[in-house]
Parts: sequence; C-alpha cells; structure tokens
Amino acid sequence: WGYGDDDGPARWGALDPAWSLCARGRRQSPIDLRDGIAVDLHPVRFDYRPGGFRVVDSGRTVRVDVDPGSAIELGGRRYALQQLEFRRPSEERIEGRQFEMSVQMLHRDSDGRLAVVAVVLEEGPALPLVQQVWADLPLERHAPATGHGRIDPSGLLPEARGYYTYLGSLTTPPCTEGVLWIVMQQSMTASRAQIDIFARLYPMNARPLQDAAGRLIKQSVRVD
Repeated sequence: WGYGDDDGPARWGALDPAWSLCARGRRQSPIDLRDGIAVDLHPVRFDYRPGGFRVVDSGRTVRVDVDPGSAIELGGRRYALQQLEFRRPSEERIEGRQFEMSVQMLHRDSDGRLAVVAVVLEEGPALPLVQQVWADLPLERHAPATGHGRIDPSGLLPEARGYYTYLGSLTTPPCTEGVLWIVMQQSMTASRAQIDIFARLYPMNARPLQDAAGRLIKQSVRVD
C-alpha cells in the first residue's frame, strides 16, 4: 500500500481483506476538527523523558522508534509512547485549515488500547527535535539507524496544552478503530528547510479526510 493512484487510500480496503475497515469503517481518521463541544477537559499528563531512539525511513514516512520510559496519562489510563511518525501535509485539519506537516505520537496501554497525540506544524522557526531526527536519517530505507544521543519527545509539545479529542482510527492500514485521538490546539513550527527535506522524501503521505459521521468532538475551553 502507499499513496499513489494504484495503491493509495481509495484502494486500501480492497488490497487486503484484513484492511476492510479502511473502506467500510464508520470511525475513521483523520477528520476536520470543527464544531467541537468546548468543555473544561482534564489535562493530559505528559510524562515524556529523554531516551534512546532509532530512525526508520519506512518507504511511506519517517518513523522514530523510542525506548520505553515515556508515556501519557488520561482518563485513569497510562499509555506508553511507542513511536513518532511525520505526515505532509498534516492529516489533521482544524476548522478546515490544513498545515504544512504534522507529527503523530502513537501510544499503547497495558490492554492494547491505542492513543495518538498529534501536533500540527506550520512554517516558522526551526524545531530542534526535527533537526535531530533529520540528522540521523538512514542512508537506506527499512534499515533502522540508531540515533545519536537521546531524544526528548516533550520538544514536540506546544506551551499551551489545550487539545481536541475524539474516537477514530489509525490513518494507515489496517485502519484499526477505537483509537483515542488527542490533537493539540496550538501548533508548533518547523523551518522551510526542515519541511523541504521531508518533502524530498515524501511530497505527500497524508490520508484524505474521512466522514465524521456525527462523532462527538470535544475541545479544551481553555488552551493553557
């Protein structure tokens, strides 16, 4: 599967019976985050810690696999951070706006439940964590490159921690549903040079918007 005419998102559901949700699912992602209910959401507790990492050019995106130790806590559950993935342009849209890129941080709890924290990136000052990842891009696809030093995922988080949340899916096959999405309301920035480096590898690797199908979207009434 991929993002071309023959293997792109419109075909995923037909490429493998195990991926049927990509075509017939009713809680698919991404969606346009609009008309959310503004409430005083419980804050996400980000317990992100510097640790070792590996960078993989998967042929579909740049993925960063992180060592155990970082997690989020929300709703009485602790979700361990597994990996980071980059998208261009952003799959997430906020009130119809699409951004230059986004980074999605995949988490899993002890029962196998998935949660994704997404941060949209617009052009601006360089983001040090992105520079750290780009510096360790592997020379060969599918061959993990051990990162130099330690990576701190908190470097991807905006100062304001307000967020949108809804139940959706993975945005790649098998399009598993029941994924808790946490999309930060405040964007971060990456430099034009950083964006262009990713664009040389992946000009477009974003799944199109999916039908919200009446799902409840909640958003923080306060963004701090």
